[in-house]
Amino acid sequence: MRNLKVLGLWRAALVESVRRAGPDLSARQFALMLTVYLTDPPHTVRGLAAGLNISKPAVTRALDRLSVLGFVRRKRDTEDKRNVLVQRTVRGSVFLSEFAEIVLDAGAVTPDEMAAAIATEQARATAQAVVDRAAAAAHATLGGPDATGDAVAAE
Repeated sequence: MRNLKVLGLWRAALVESVRRAGPDLSARQFALMLTVYLTDPPHTVRGLAAGLNISKPAVTRALDRLSVLGFVRRKRDTEDKRNVLVQRTVRGSVFLSEFAEIVLDAGAVTPDEMAAAIATEQARATAQAVVDRAAAAAHATLGGPDATGDAVAAE
């Protein structure tokens, strides 16, 4: 039961995050960003790959996206030119702070409220499916293309 509550909290936070105008991050991008922001620097591509147990190219691809969004910055290590340091940015800090608020708000939802919200979403989806089927049937009946692709004459 506890696992379901935790997953419900995570789901509520993610759903709210997706509904907002901000960028959607993959799980890998999010894990990488949280590692950079919640663990002590310095962070290198090699170190992040080892810490997350993923390949360096996978880290590089995730960092490419996070860099474009302005959430992290890469800088060549002046002491060891082979290393690329990954640094935090103000924009990334703001994004994570806002996401933390979403998570906190999701946690303020009671289990009954969570169940009601899920039921409402399911009812909305079911109602939309019924409306879509009715619209398709009406379209077919009132002159939409028939099985051969020819328009059916309405009487």
